[in-house]
Amino acid sequence: MYGNTPTLGLLLLIACLVAIVCRRLGQPFTIGLVLAGIGLSISGYKSGITLTPELVFSVLLPPLVFEAALHLGWGQFRREGALVLSLAFGGTLLSAGVVAGGMHWLAGWGWPASLLFGSLIAATDPVSVIAMMKEQHADKRLRFLMEAESLINDGAAAVLFALVAAWVAGSATSPAGIAMTLISTVGGGVALGLAVAGGLLLIAGRSDDHLVETTLTVLAAYGSFMLAEDLHVSGVLATLSAGMLIGNRGQRRALSEVGGRAIIRFWEFAAFLANSVVFLLIGSREAAQPIAAFWLPAVIGTVTVLAGRAAAIYPITPFFARTRMATDKLTRHILFWGGLRGAMALALALGAPESLPEHDALVSVAFAVVAFSIFVQGLTMPLLLRKSATP
Repeated sequence: MYGNTPTLGLLLLIACLVAIVCRRLGQPFTIGLVLAGIGLSISGYKSGITLTPELVFSVLLPPLVFEAALHLGWGQFRREGALVLSLAFGGTLLSAGVVAGGMHWLAGWGWPASLLFGSLIAATDPVSVIAMMKEQHADKRLRFLMEAESLINDGAAAVLFALVAAWVAGSATSPAGIAMTLISTVGGGVALGLAVAGGLLLIAGRSDDHLVETTLTVLAAYGSFMLAEDLHVSGVLATLSAGMLIGNRGQRRALSEVGGRAIIRFWEFAAFLANSVVFLLIGSREAAQPIAAFWLPAVIGTVTVLAGRAAAIYPITPFFARTRMATDKLTRHILFWGGLRGAMALALALGAPESLPEHDALVSVAFAVVAFSIFVQGLTMPLLLRKSATP
């Protein structure tokens, strides 16, 4: 049995080989991983590891969010924060509304399924976006806008999905109650992440052992996420806040110089592992999805998702045209086309209520949109990024 079943070790070996080949060919690493995952599935191999919401949220997402947050400078966030937050929160609502309307009126889905799909697919997956921006050595400001918006958008979409799911289940009907839940979920996640990271930094400041310091950051990443989820606040925003606090304050004051360097190297490695596993699993699951059986909703879903992303970018950015947060036309196009979908959207789709009449279609359409995002947008994004590169 084990001789024919790839273990986690074999998956990581495949990821390493894919990374070597992709970098020599100048192609995105994530696309190579998805293709490798599809190849494994077609060949009949079973890894024994399944892409589930629990795996994505509990194991793979925290290191990816935390590692990216370590590099989000507070000074830059303060300068660009209004734009980033407007795109992440306002853009998520606009995108979800456009997609939900499109799936209801064009695909004939009921409002519950349409609203759930609109909220989950509004998440521009940070796993995909961050990997792409690193590989293409994007302009510093553009990379910050893309990564920060994607990370916060990720949390916003997860919160919106939870609210819609509660409404579908009949446990959230009052607009005032929904608004209070939204505020407490977002605010609670941020506050909890800062509290957990702040407490662990106090402990780290009493040690100059880089192994102790690294271990404490692992507790900050996973501890803030899991505690937040247990308390029904945003785990993504909790881990994001914890990572930003440690990245901005910890490395300058609480952590030793050796510890600071060790933490960066460790989390780069952890993000590489998580990236490798998640995209291989996406590829394996893509090959098994009956997308052809839902081809028309898949086409409608892909088109409406692009329309939703356009509604999230182009109406909001002009409000900042006369400020230092102004963006040129090329940057807006990159923000639009670079709104990739990936593991986050799939995890939420797989967690959709099975009682929905459109459940199977919803999951398959989500995989179709992610496939389009990875292969079409992911392969063409480097062309736009090269145009934006500074001389």
